[in-house]
Amino acid sequence: MSAPVPPRPTACLVLADGSIFYGMGFGATGQTVAELCFNTAMTGYQEIMTDPSYAGQIVTFTFPHIGNTGTNPEDDETGDPVASGMVVKWMPTDPSNWRNVQHLSNWLAARGRIAIGGVDTRRLTRAIRHSGAPHVAMAHDPDGNFDIEDLIAKARAFAGLEGMDLAKEVTCAQSYRWNETRWAWPDGYKPNENPKHKVVAVDYGAKRNILRCLASAGCDVTVLPATATYEDVMAHNPDGVFLSNGPGDPAATGAYAVPMIREVLDKTELPVFGICLGHQMLALALGAKTIKMSHGHHGANHPVKDNDTGKVEITSMNHGFAVDAQTLPEGVVETHVSLFDGSNCGIRLADRPVWSVQHHPEASPGPQDSFYLFERFAEAMENRV
Repeated sequence: MSAPVPPRPTACLVLADGSIFYGMGFGATGQTVAELCFNTAMTGYQEIMTDPSYAGQIVTFTFPHIGNTGTNPEDDETGDPVASGMVVKWMPTDPSNWRNVQHLSNWLAARGRIAIGGVDTRRLTRAIRHSGAPHVAMAHDPDGNFDIEDLIAKARAFAGLEGMDLAKEVTCAQSYRWNETRWAWPDGYKPNENPKHKVVAVDYGAKRNILRCLASAGCDVTVLPATATYEDVMAHNPDGVFLSNGPGDPAATGAYAVPMIREVLDKTELPVFGICLGHQMLALALGAKTIKMSHGHHGANHPVKDNDTGKVEITSMNHGFAVDAQTLPEGVVETHVSLFDGSNCGIRLADRPVWSVQHHPEASPGPQDSFYLFERFAEAMENRV
């Protein structure tokens, strides 16, 4: 009896250095080109794929069981997936969860996102850690026909994220109000019926759960596009200003974001709170610099130390750029550091309620280790009244 013939690969991932990973495709068909990163989270794959901070990136999941709980509209962090594609060890099984609405493969296909399973993700992750986040091309063809040389050429031609302003591509088209609070059993999401503090949230690629956390902290949130000016912000007479997460090179986004933030800092005493790209925008506005990391931080298990209290928080991370702590000017205090590599994860002004963090407190990795940051923001606005 002859041995079974292995299935022909229907997808491939090609790195700019010529490395090729074959596997089985799912989701949409076609090709995509992006930077490749890896994420160590064991849950939250839908939130990761719809996180605007992943624009221009394909995500390799180090946890093999991706897709087992399916997808549902409540877990989207924005309207559609933003990450360019997905790489997993094992093909998704049929979902088993009471909240499931749609199989992961069908969800990706409906949204035009390519995925590949059956890849040796340990080998791929080691390559990323050793050589940095590579430029890649990924293709899914049910017939298994691939022009490898063309894919290598496309990977090598990818411009990369340095110097790329992606916030303009993922920000809202116009301002809007937000009052939905965090999900809670058994009611799910509910509106904030009695907000206390008027907050302007500048959207560089804001996740919905960040806005929910602001609403749960008592904020009446108005979201403005990334290109909002000082006059746009102050027209809403806010009690505080929030700077959201987002993708791309902070130095590129800072070309238009930093002048607005500097005006807010120079002309008002408003509390200012930033997360992720918002953290980097604030740092640039205060005079610091940002740097491109080798492979970045992506996962839901990153230990961060609060220098003020000595407390260690388990955090969610998603960033490929970092604030260079060596460039922080006088009067700016480093509040948080990564215990993985010592990189900067938070700053504050020594004498004003202005601060930011690199990690994502809204993502519930700890699960509530960092929620105090939203409460601190609300308290700072309360103290101004």
